[in-house]
Amino acid sequence: MSTAAAGAASDKASALAKIMVIDDSQTIRKTAETLLVKEGYAVITAADGFEALAKVADHEPDLIFIDIMMPRLDGYQACALIKNNARYARTPVIMLSSKDGLFDRARGRIVGSDEYLTKPFTKDELIGAVRAHLGKKAG
Repeated sequence: MSTAAAGAASDKASALAKIMVIDDSQTIRKTAETLLVKEGYAVITAADGFEALAKVADHEPDLIFIDIMMPRLDGYQACALIKNNARYARTPVIMLSSKDGLFDRARGRIVGSDEYLTKPFTKDELIGAVRAHLGKKAG
């Protein structure tokens, strides 16, 4: 495949990719959604883990960003439920947190998260994580 064809295939893949952003902060959801839409991704948002579980089933996202600290169902619990479902076990889940501790990262790994981003994240961190994980999934 030529470099141009590979680039076009990559562009087409990103245009079709659905990314879910789960965070109780409307500001974080809106920021992530704006950055991702500008890059050509379809974005689904949810305000908490319960809302997210229903939307995961309805939309089957290709990648999920999930905040750790949320009311009702936190990010660890929601991630575990998503990853324990055979249908979504291979869907990359990236934890979002304002905490950058070793314990938080380890706990995220235990429940099946694929990566951990510290808030506030940059555009490059967000898009870089998407590209890294969607590339793995496609490969």
